[in-house]
Amino acid sequence: MLTLFGRKLSGWPSVFVLMLLAASAVSSVAWAAVPKEPNTIIVSAEGLADPTADTYKRDKGLMIDALRADARRQAIEKAVGIYVESSTLVQNYVLINDKVMTKSKGLIKRIIKETSPQLGKDGLMHMFIKAEVVLSDIKEALKGMSKSSRLSLIREHGNPTISVAVVVRDAKRGSDVAPENSPIAENILKEHFSTFGYRVWSEDYTKLLNKELTGKTTSRRVADFSVIGEAKFKQASVTLRASGLTLTKHVLTSWTVKSIDNHTGEEIYFNNKVPRNKSWADEDAALADIGKLIGNEFSQDFFEDQLLKPSKIIQVQMRGLPDYDTGLMFKKEMIGLRPILNVDLRTFDAGGLTVYEIDFAGSSGNFMQIINNTIINPLNGKLGKKSFKFKSHHGDVVLIDFKSSDSPEKIRHTLESMPPASLVNAAPERIKELISSDATMEKLIAMNPSLEQAIKKVAEPTSTQGSMSEMQNF
Repeated sequence: MLTLFGRKLSGWPSVFVLMLLAASAVSSVAWAAVPKEPNTIIVSAEGLADPTADTYKRDKGLMIDALRADARRQAIEKAVGIYVESSTLVQNYVLINDKVMTKSKGLIKRIIKETSPQLGKDGLMHMFIKAEVVLSDIKEALKGMSKSSRLSLIREHGNPTISVAVVVRDAKRGSDVAPENSPIAENILKEHFSTFGYRVWSEDYTKLLNKELTGKTTSRRVADFSVIGEAKFKQASVTLRASGLTLTKHVLTSWTVKSIDNHTGEEIYFNNKVPRNKSWADEDAALADIGKLIGNEFSQDFFEDQLLKPSKIIQVQMRGLPDYDTGLMFKKEMIGLRPILNVDLRTFDAGGLTVYEIDFAGSSGNFMQIINNTIINPLNGKLGKKSFKFKSHHGDVVLIDFKSSDSPEKIRHTLESMPPASLVNAAPERIKELISSDATMEKLIAMNPSLEQAIKKVAEPTSTQGSMSEMQNF
């Protein structure tokens, strides 16, 4: 007779019970063996190859292999840019390329889309891909570098800075009466955040600095986050019949809390609560508890998760594009730019407002400067004039003006015939390896004259075969 979970199964066929146990055991093993899904991100990238290279003239298949490998490498480079600042990546291109992009396997989980190779009027072969890249493997590869190298490369978020404000209202007064700050509640909340190792700033200072920095590019920082709470109290009095004493209690009628990401303006958390049977005999005790209640809404991981988001969606509004074809061509240009993981053309209005939705991997700090350096300057470099100008930045919306005396036909011709804007800020090592044609190199130097000296300083590359071998190591 079989026994299952302490019960005798006299009426059950033994074979059936054994099959049930076996199935249960297999199910448990299968469930336990399911691996945790890796942390991935979707990236669009452009691969390039110069068909004038002697190696490719002899074997077109090698050119297609190199083109596909370069597209994959650019997808990985964009993912690396989540953890490494763009300028630092260029300065340390050889180190990162050697330690991460060519010696780490399995960084690309799958290729979602891949276009056919196409020869552009700029003289280069182009291929666009959309890939799912494994972020966890890239982060581990960066961590695996030597300490001296890693410290200068990995983007150090540091401990976030948080500004705090807690205000108190009298529930019996109208909304036109200004609330009063509660230093007691604020200090309790500051102490809560300080135990996480975070630095705490004054909300008044944050507001002042935000106002001062509007429209300016500077190294000064506002607090990363603001936590703002508001509590409403009313007084309730009860007179005891026996003694005639009057007792006054401070009753909490409601409280609200919200947290704002000051780099984007996004309200990343908000909550309203109406407590029951919450009262205090002492006003200071009530305010201290309010600080604790608000603090309990936030854990240490909450702010770190916000800072470590791999990317954010921003809206880039371009005002003044002449026609739809030009709008599509600028979309294609932006796909190749390092901080832009993905881009969609949402709305178009000739001469009016054209809206791009961009998955952006740049740092939140000095955001306007990053947009200027990584989007506006490369596009202006390709056009050969300052047609794009940064107009405003509010939250997740960037407004850029486009003005050009050239006809739409001439603008499109320039976009088609000049090298991709992504090469304006590319590492000299990549350019040296990629470009074989003197004519193409002259065009690229015209887009960014500082590249000429930078490329001259780059040591002669290894043999083409060795370079090809490295590019296959994905």
